[in-house]
Amino acid sequence: MILGIGTDLANIDRIAGTLERFGDRFRNRVFTETEQRKADRRADTAGTYAKRWAAKEACSKALGTGLRMGIAWRDMAVHNIDTGQPMMVVTGWAIERLAGMTPPGHEAVIHVSLTDDHPWAQAFVVIEARPLAGTAQAVT
Repeated sequence: MILGIGTDLANIDRIAGTLERFGDRFRNRVFTETEQRKADRRADTAGTYAKRWAAKEACSKALGTGLRMGIAWRDMAVHNIDTGQPMMVVTGWAIERLAGMTPPGHEAVIHVSLTDDHPWAQAFVVIEARPLAGTAQAVT
C-alpha cells in the first residue's frame, strides 16, 4: 500500500549559486558527509547536489510534513546501492514520522527516482508499506 508520494523540481543554477555564495555552511546544513563525498566526486557537482535537494524536498512531502514539524534536512539522505540506484536513508524525526505512518504488521520502503536535464533536477519519492514476512493479510 502507498503511504505517501512526493515530488520536487530544483533549479541546478540556483543550487550552484547557493553553493558558491554559502559553500560549506550550506553543504553542512543540508547534506550528510556521504552525500557531500558523492557530489564532490562528480563532474556535475551542482547537479548532484540539486538532485539530492529535490529528493529531500520530495521525501518530506511524502512524509506528509514538508520541511516543518521538526524534520531536518540531514534527517533525509540519498545514498546509492552498488548498482547506482538511489535510496533514501531517514534518521531523527523523519524516521519517527515514518514509523508513525506505517501500519502494524508492515515495513516501510522508500522508493526514490532522480533525474536531471540542465537546468532542472527532479526527484520522485514513494513510500510503500509492505507486509512483513509471515504476516497474514486479509483479502477483500
